[in-house]
Amino acid sequence: MSRYLTRRLLGIIPLLLGISFFVYALLNLVPGSPTDQYEFNPTIRPEDRERIIENLGLNEPWYARYFVWLGNVLQGDLGNSFVNFAPVDAALANALPNTLILSVTSLLFALLLSVPIGILSAVKLNSFFDRAVTIITTAFYSIPSIWLGLLLIIVFSVQFQAWGFPSLPTSGVRDLRGDSGFWDRVEHLILPAFTLGIVQLAGWTRYVRSSMLEVIRQDFIRTAQAKGLRERSVLLRHAFRNALLPLVTLVGLTIPDLFGGALIVENVFGYPGIGQLTITSLNRNDYSIAMAAIMILALLTVIGNLIADVLYGVMDPRVRYD
Repeated sequence: MSRYLTRRLLGIIPLLLGISFFVYALLNLVPGSPTDQYEFNPTIRPEDRERIIENLGLNEPWYARYFVWLGNVLQGDLGNSFVNFAPVDAALANALPNTLILSVTSLLFALLLSVPIGILSAVKLNSFFDRAVTIITTAFYSIPSIWLGLLLIIVFSVQFQAWGFPSLPTSGVRDLRGDSGFWDRVEHLILPAFTLGIVQLAGWTRYVRSSMLEVIRQDFIRTAQAKGLRERSVLLRHAFRNALLPLVTLVGLTIPDLFGGALIVENVFGYPGIGQLTITSLNRNDYSIAMAAIMILALLTVIGNLIADVLYGVMDPRVRYD
């Protein structure tokens, strides 16, 4: 296992270098510049704009600027924003914890519900419960996150407030009008986490159901039943343990979807995380913040896949990496 981990960790380095080069080229080759905001500003003279371009190094070729950026990053310097000149690391420090909380909450929400629902659906095959689960999960899996988020805002925020019911907040991570306690932050997290996790919940439920149906038809399950073991013991100790192994890999592969979905969900709900920071910086052509935010998402994705591979080997003793 140690040799495998070493190889994977060493392999992350060229992978992230390749991603950084591609993303930096893409950001700098699209139309627009961080100094476009000064073009029609009557208080900024053309020579002042040229001086700003020179000070930011934007007059150099993009590939030369990439190696300057990479050298600074390797020294721990992420630079400053091209728009407001604030430190990039400060912007990331404010946004990253919010995205991690949202993603982990969505992951736990989807995982803790999909496993028992999928097992019950497989055990009660072709029952009313199974058919209802199939219809509901198919519907939620097909709904775009942006549409679902707007629908939840209309129902649980706007309409609930109009009907006099307790309503949920629509943006931010806390209420600025008073003291922000734990439950206030939970209320701000409910709608974004549900929107981000519902697609994974639907997909994982269907996957657990299919995996359980495949396992419970195996010979070793019939052997366990013939020995007189209780049905609950057969399902949980034998069937579920084997059906869970492919789910571990599936969860690892869908971690990128969680961070990718955060780009949409955070902007729908005005949630100040990495996703909203990325979209805002892209709209403003703020290359430095956009690069840092995208690389953070790439790093989290790579680490998530690595964790999934390691857990697969831990849970299945038949898997050997060395």
